[in-house]
Amino acid sequence: MPFEKIEAARLSDAVIRQIETLILQGVLRPGERLPGERELADRMGVSRPSLREALAAMQADGLLVTRAGAGVFVAEVLGSAFSPALVRLIARHPQAADDFLTFRKDLEGLAAERAAQAAGPTDLEVLDRIVQAMVQATGQADPEAEAALDADFHMAIVEASHNLIALHMMRAMQDLLRQGMLFNRARIFANADLRHRILDQHRAINDALQARDGQRARAALEDHLDLVASSLALQRRTDDQATVAGLRLRNRAEP
Repeated sequence: MPFEKIEAARLSDAVIRQIETLILQGVLRPGERLPGERELADRMGVSRPSLREALAAMQADGLLVTRAGAGVFVAEVLGSAFSPALVRLIARHPQAADDFLTFRKDLEGLAAERAAQAAGPTDLEVLDRIVQAMVQATGQADPEAEAALDADFHMAIVEASHNLIALHMMRAMQDLLRQGMLFNRARIFANADLRHRILDQHRAINDALQARDGQRARAALEDHLDLVASSLALQRRTDDQATVAGLRLRNRAEP
């Protein structure tokens, strides 16, 4: 008869499944340190040998990394989405920043529309808290803080859509932005008038999501990214003009 003895699943496999799920769902983020071995084993209710076996398997798979004297960390697995050579190439060509915003408009617009229906109460609370923090940062005229909150808000929208692929695509793109590879977010927020317009747009997006109005959320988000794109284009023109003016001045000063 073609039957074999059923063996109980290894505890290490259950540990792997739980940690993998947390990484896939974006709960554990790239670069995040895991608790120490004893604490993690206690939290998961497994023996330390079972935990070690699971962690070793995940390190061999490239999902976790060990740093000497520091512990075990979630690997920077998103780096594979954009190779270093591609990042440098994109950074050298302004059209890439335009295409980046166009792609974000498509991705985030759809995510906002879906989030209006898929978001749970906790998702909506997270969005609302970020907008409240934005209001405070705008009042304090803190461009760096506003830029960081802007990144968090857009990431939270995609997270609220509960699409795992969209989440990791967005996180890979946000990593480029946080590094200033495509354009400097803080520079956009340095303009007081623009800063307040952006805050109003973020409020409009959040209001639509809180009301679960998907079409209005998508339209508001697309309007916002259109403003960012036009502001970026204006910055580039200003920079180009300043460069030309500097060359003219230098040329006149030379004998």
